[in-house]
Amino acid sequence: MVARSHTVAFQGVEARPVEVQCAVSPGLPAFSIVGLPDKAVSEARDRVRSALSSMAIALPSKRITINLSPADLPKEGSHFDLPIAVALLSALEIIPPDAAEGAVSLGELSLDGSLVPVVGALPAAMTAAAEDRALLCPKASSAEAAWVDATQVIGATSLGDVVRHFSGQAPLSAAQPGEVCLAPSVRDLRDVKGQERAKRALEIAAAGRHHLIMLGTPGSGKSMLAARLPGILPPLTPSEALETSMIQSLCGLLDEGGISRTRPFREPHHTASMAAIVGGGRGAKPGEISLAHNGVLFMDEFPEFPRTVLETLRQPIETGEVMVARANAHVKYPCRFMLVAAANPCKCGYLTDPARACSRAPVCGEDYLGRISGPLMDRFDLRIEVPPVGFTDLDLPPSGYSSATVAARVEAARAVQAQRFEGMEPRQNADMEGKLLEEIAAPDAEGKELLLKAAERFGLSARAYHRILRVARTIADLEGARDIRRPHVAEALSFRISARAAS
Repeated sequence: MVARSHTVAFQGVEARPVEVQCAVSPGLPAFSIVGLPDKAVSEARDRVRSALSSMAIALPSKRITINLSPADLPKEGSHFDLPIAVALLSALEIIPPDAAEGAVSLGELSLDGSLVPVVGALPAAMTAAAEDRALLCPKASSAEAAWVDATQVIGATSLGDVVRHFSGQAPLSAAQPGEVCLAPSVRDLRDVKGQERAKRALEIAAAGRHHLIMLGTPGSGKSMLAARLPGILPPLTPSEALETSMIQSLCGLLDEGGISRTRPFREPHHTASMAAIVGGGRGAKPGEISLAHNGVLFMDEFPEFPRTVLETLRQPIETGEVMVARANAHVKYPCRFMLVAAANPCKCGYLTDPARACSRAPVCGEDYLGRISGPLMDRFDLRIEVPPVGFTDLDLPPSGYSSATVAARVEAARAVQAQRFEGMEPRQNADMEGKLLEEIAAPDAEGKELLLKAAERFGLSARAYHRILRVARTIADLEGARDIRRPHVAEALSFRISARAAS
């Protein structure tokens, strides 16, 4: 007789179903696991044996064979402990076979039989729902998995709880979805003295998910402005929260008892490798661009990143997804993020500061910003210069709108876009393309005339032309205007060409 249980193997954000088969046959006592297991899976036999011993369950003096099917799919991770133990207990007739086969299980076993939380509970719940099975997982991982309401999620604290649940002695109740409510940010836009134009650019970028680059001298407030961006972004919608949390679950970032509706804000250091930014390494894990999905990727000291890393951003910025191709894995991850970059105008940083002279101007600025290629710079919708703030201005009272006021306007503009793109692939104005862009972002006659003149005067590319239309559409949405008029186009153009001379 072959006993069966079910679990998953992870390939990117996808959890592929795996059948765990257990056969107890006559022969020399042995415990073997087959089906392309890695080291962590092979070591499961010792953890399972010790966990069963702690429950006073002795293994028979027979040959125990565990097969992980399909056998050609690599199996990695310690989450195979629990399904192997369930299949073995079913083969020993300790738990009913139909109960073992009716659930997808995953979890790591301690030597005393307690269950340790594992990564990937949320994608596993999606697979369990697709197969019309319940999900059995450690209690610490159940709150995130319970967000998938199409399946029953059961959280257990130990292998003993699992046995009592399946045997009917003490059934476990279904887990409830958990949501992590982070404390509101104390960083407010009004803390930034001056820089009203930069604040306006942040508002437009947040409303339409437009990519933004800030150029300015050291200490002008570029990082300070970027740090206040999460405070004006609307919370994740339920579908966006599920998408984002799927990636975070695979990386073990959901460790606070649930998922969060706060948009991701990732800020990698400029020494980060290509695998860290784009994804890769052992198992082709997601990188920072995927962890920033539906959120913000802030790259400070942008020209200091390796050229190869910067150039790999070009395709994900356009498509919203990245294919991580390695010798043993080809995995596709979503990465629809908003890129916010900050850079000094030159290597010494004071090229544009009239109070300080750059000894190598203008060659210093050309060499430094030349590290950012033209095609990559062309993908930034908004380019702004952040001038230095005098120390005398620091004593001035706060100016401009608060983060709460700006956030309300951004949320209203996002609501307009959600209604506009209902049932379509685009979600924000930055995603529009083709015929949809021509229909929704067509300016009036005066606006079109201004745009054509600017395109001819500054030699704008077709990509730049379309990006200006998208920004103009967002500016109109923030104003509550139905049509794009000349002032909207003019403001969009001002953000596109303001930093051209410096770049």
